[in-house]
This record gives sequence, C-alpha cells and structure tokens, in this order.
Amino acid sequence: MTTANETPVRVGVFGLLGSGNLGNDGSLEAVLGYLRAEHPEAVVDALCGGPEAVTTRFGIPATRLHWNRTEYRTASRAGAIAAKGLGKLVDVFRTAAWVRRHDVVIVPGMGVLEATLPLRPWGFPYSLFLLCASGRLFGTRVALVGVGAAAIGNRPTRTLVRWSARLAAYRSYRDGQSRDAMRAMGVDTARDEVHPDLAFALPTPPASAPSGRPGQVCVGVMDFHGGNDDRARAEEIHRRYLDGTIRFVRALVEDGRPVRLLTGDKCDASVVAAILDAVDSPLVTAAETASLADLMKETAAADTVVAIRYHNLICALKVGTPTLALSYAAKSDALMARMGLAAYRHPAREVDADRLLEQFRELEKHAAELRQTLAERNRAAARQLEHQFTALTAALFPAADHTHVHARQESP
Repeated sequence: MTTANETPVRVGVFGLLGSGNLGNDGSLEAVLGYLRAEHPEAVVDALCGGPEAVTTRFGIPATRLHWNRTEYRTASRAGAIAAKGLGKLVDVFRTAAWVRRHDVVIVPGMGVLEATLPLRPWGFPYSLFLLCASGRLFGTRVALVGVGAAAIGNRPTRTLVRWSARLAAYRSYRDGQSRDAMRAMGVDTARDEVHPDLAFALPTPPASAPSGRPGQVCVGVMDFHGGNDDRARAEEIHRRYLDGTIRFVRALVEDGRPVRLLTGDKCDASVVAAILDAVDSPLVTAAETASLADLMKETAAADTVVAIRYHNLICALKVGTPTLALSYAAKSDALMARMGLAAYRHPAREVDADRLLEQFRELEKHAAELRQTLAERNRAAARQLEHQFTALTAALFPAADHTHVHARQESP
C-alpha cells in the first residue's frame, strides 16, 4: 500500500498494442493483471499503436506511439516521405518525454526482438531503440518481459534490436531459442531467464457447453506472406499457403466435419473471405473474436485445432485441445515442443494438403493422451509464470518486493 508520504510508482506499458493483434493485447492483459494484483498502487498508462482501443478495453490512459499517423503505410509521394522523416525526428522527443515521466516501463511479451514477419528497421525496431535509449538516459527502468527474439539478417534491424536489448534494464524470453538468438547477436544473456509466454497467465475460460456439432475443427488462418527474408517470393508463399489451406478445409468438409475459421489479427479477414468463397459450404463458418479469451472459448469447443498464428496456438494448447501447428518460425516449434506436441508441426511455407491431412488424422488418433499431456504441461507453465512475476517484482519494484517478503515472514 502507498502511504501519504510516498509517491505511487509510475508504470508505462509500450508496444504495438490496441492495433488489432489479439496476441499483443493478450500479453498486455496478462501484465495488467499482474500489476493490479501485486502493485495496485501503481499508476499505469501506455504508449502504443492504438491508444483509443487500449483505453476503451483496459481503462488506462494511452498515447499514440507515432506522431505520424500514417507511419505504417507505404510512402511514395514526396510529401508522405517528408512527413515520415519529420515523424522520426519528432518521435525522438515524444518518446523521451513520455519515458521521463515514468519510474518503470514494461514491454509486455510480443516478438519485439525478431523479424519473422516483414519488418522495416525504421518502424518498430527504431521505436523500441528510442524507448530503451531514453530509459537509460533518464534512469527509467525498461523491462522486456517474456519477449520473443530470433536471428535477424538485415543489418540495420539487427543493430537496432541488439542495442535495444543491451540498453534494457531487465530481459526475459518466452523460449530458450529467443535467448540463444540474442546471445548470438552479441547480448550478454547470463542473467536473463526463460518463462512460458505471458498469455499462459491469462484465465482459462470454463468449459463450453456442447455446440451440438460434434467433430468441429478450428482452423486458425493468417495473412501469411513469409518473413523478412522472403520478400522476393512473398506472393508465391502466400498463394501456396492459401491453396493448401483451402484444399485441407475442403477435405474436412467432404468428411462431414464442421470447420470454424479463427483469426488473430484484423488483417486476416481477407484469408477468411477467400476460404469461404472457395469452400462454399454451410459447414464452414468464421468466428468473430476480439480477445484471446474469445479464441480460447472457440478452441475449447473444438475437437481439434489446426492453426498458424502463434497466439492461436497458445489459446488452443492452454485449453487442452489437441493442436497441429502450421509453423512459420522457430517460436512455434519451441512452443509445440514445450507443450509435448513437437511431432505435430507442418511447414507454413510449403503447405501440402495431403500430408497435412495425414498429420491431422494422426493427431486425432492420439487425442486422449495428448489432452492429458497438455493438462500436465499447463500446470507446469502456471508455476513457471508465478516465478516470472516474482522475478519482475524483485527487478522493478524492489521496495514492494521487500514489503511483500516482510509481510510473509510476519504472517502467522
């Protein structure tokens, strides 16, 4: 509790939050849950991509991440290019002023140290560098909590990411491969810990009532064009992924299986529309999801899940539904291995509908034992995340941590 003579801790949260990505917002929800439970005295606000959405949903004040509102649109005309350049300069001062007002800034989860999807160095990597450099300059503790990382080929992006990580006061990762990637990029990770993704700290919804449609399969989709190193063949990758997914869904329908399409970002709507158009059947429906809780409810009602987006996979695994991953990055492979389903992965860049169908049938054959495995792995993940939040309190709120320890020692 804060006494009359103490100033509440000022905590900022930072990232592409409120921008339509359910996984990013789920990570924020988990961190806000921790802060409200362990540090209710903290005064929290955000610097983020979608401030209106964050304020509406989470009830905290929020500021727009970029001065230039068209930051993530391609600039071709001279005026737009000039506005982007001016925005980069203005954001230096805006970010520094925001960081200076805080005691602690938390970057909640997300793949902020990776480029597994198309990414320009002067977009989010530049913003993250400004944040971490400002934190070091003003003595504000910046924490990268449960983040994802991966080897980066593009030199400017790699440099910005490396220095962001070095300048942060605290780092933890959502898998061992992320920590290894940062070590390979020249960051001292000796004191950095690995914990499950923050989304595993979210409440698991109660079991859904039977849908009346036995055998339902959730298929998570994505507007997937490969990663940063795939730009030259992005359209080829997208077409192969989409064609393979359509063939797979059509095969399920021919077997009489109801299919529920799931998304994880507003940009995935075009893929849903393409599948619904190609597989014209009442057995195929699309879910409307606004949060990871919504995704968990959908996956809990399914017999099995096949998904590509990382947080769609997490939602399915967290509720204990047997899941097959269309894997596009090492983070998906690490997640499936952690949860005991490493055998059930298929390459997203080379979707082979026939092979995918074989793997799917194998998954269903072992569904009962996989559900038991997932229950055990989820219990372990919950314990590990308790340790994550204890470590975060010790690193960022040392006075509060001392108070909590003292109170526990004096309790009967």
